[in-house]
Amino acid sequence: MRSLAARLVLSPTALITLVCFYGCAVWTAYISLTRSSFFPNYEFSGIAQYTRLFSTERWNVAYANMFIFGVLLVAGALALGIILALMIDRNVRGEGFFRTIMLYPLAMSFIVTGLAWQWVLSPSIGVQHFVRDLGFPDFTFDWVARQDRAIYTLVFAGVWHQAGLIMAIMLAGLRGVDRDIWKATRIEGIPVWRVYLGIVLPMLRPLVVTCVVLLSVAVVKSYDLVVAMTGGGPGFASDLPGKFVVEFSFERANIGQASAAAVVMLGSIFAALAPYFYIEMRRKAT
Repeated sequence: MRSLAARLVLSPTALITLVCFYGCAVWTAYISLTRSSFFPNYEFSGIAQYTRLFSTERWNVAYANMFIFGVLLVAGALALGIILALMIDRNVRGEGFFRTIMLYPLAMSFIVTGLAWQWVLSPSIGVQHFVRDLGFPDFTFDWVARQDRAIYTLVFAGVWHQAGLIMAIMLAGLRGVDRDIWKATRIEGIPVWRVYLGIVLPMLRPLVVTCVVLLSVAVVKSYDLVVAMTGGGPGFASDLPGKFVVEFSFERANIGQASAAAVVMLGSIFAALAPYFYIEMRRKAT
């Protein structure tokens, strides 16, 4: 009886997920194989939309930027978050204060974060202007205005925004480690850094994977950060697939191209996560 009640309670959620997520994903995949432009056109056209997509310079730049931004954001936020969690785990004074400071950026949206970092990195009013006023007139830090560096400024903002979340997740895991492990390692005279690297962090591997997934989702959802901080510029040097999809869907009214781009993004995520799921399935099988 309890099992039946649980199923009845969960069935609306399951139905909404099935229709709104998986149903829309299937519809988008089909639209990407049609001649749709301003309105849906269900005439099948094969991979014509994908051929046009990958012959578009802007998409190729945005797609390459997704990997640059994604790899650097995941690596940077993960490394900084873990380091902060390890430092706080040593029972530093003012722990509550430091945790609040590091979690504060997470309370802001990507829009606010992008605007704040746009001001910080602006050559006319930001870091460059400040350092020059200190007496270093030759100092230059104009990455946000350079085509070959603009994408890296998005990484700065993204890492600053996400590192606090990683710190909180990893700190919760660190506080859950059995105290007897620390007692045993102290008796054996093992250095603290070796305990963390050789024992504690491997125990927290599921949390690390969770952090990677959350950061990967942030990469895909980074449309608002790009719009607020660089607008995809200079030119389209800092463009990302999320902005490409939204712009082609609502501004250029080309849902066929937007759908093809969305399917490529989804396929890239599956391709990135597939090795992990394969390894986990092999591990459980053995």
